[in-house]
Amino acid sequence: MKIVSLFSVKGGVGKTAAAVNLAFFASRRGHRTLLVDLDPQSSAGYYFRVRPSPEARGKSLLKGEKTVADLIRESDFDGLDILPAPLGLRNIDRHLAGEDRKRQRLMPVFESFKDAYDRVIVDCPPHFGLLSENVFHFSHTLLVPVVPSVLSMRTLRQLHDFFMQREYAAQKIRAFFSMVDMRKRLHWETVQSADRKKYAFLDTSIPNASEVERMGLERKPLLAYNARSKAGMAFIHLGHELEVRGCL
Repeated sequence: MKIVSLFSVKGGVGKTAAAVNLAFFASRRGHRTLLVDLDPQSSAGYYFRVRPSPEARGKSLLKGEKTVADLIRESDFDGLDILPAPLGLRNIDRHLAGEDRKRQRLMPVFESFKDAYDRVIVDCPPHFGLLSENVFHFSHTLLVPVVPSVLSMRTLRQLHDFFMQREYAAQKIRAFFSMVDMRKRLHWETVQSADRKKYAFLDTSIPNASEVERMGLERKPLLAYNARSKAGMAFIHLGHELEVRGCL
């Protein structure tokens, strides 16, 4: 089982769109795939028309593997299941603070998925906290979308600095440019000047495209309704590149 988590402390960078399309891609490649929505905005579940159980709460993730398994829902696509963001997920850091091994508390839960799934894709909350630190521990790859801008690049540097300070495995981090518009001078300059080796940038970039925004209307992955679009092909290339690099 491989766990790929999409993470960024900056909102509006295409994190959830990437998570949703990579999960769909993995399932189409024949992998039993679980998409886990840990973002309190619950957008990943929304795209698949999946709602959490009314009994689900943020602390439900701490009640054991069986409880979490009961919260998983089937999507409309074969081989792809969804663990929607439970109600009250914003409070989970408070619950984790009272737990033993609070920064690795969720590792047994995610390890329990290995018997049922080949790939787990996680849409993470957009901030540093105990939930995020749990993600940093149980993920095999931390995939970071970066809009070509000064502030977005700054958040990537902050993430690397955080990993170094905590002595986490920085080699897990893989960055890719997202929502790219090469007609903009700043985007072009940022892409050209980025230290790709230092920050482990992937070759694939995702363009800024209206087809991706339409996911909210279609309520399904872009790859499910317009895979041949420019952005759709970019997500496919991203999935293939992650496969080649052994990440997906």
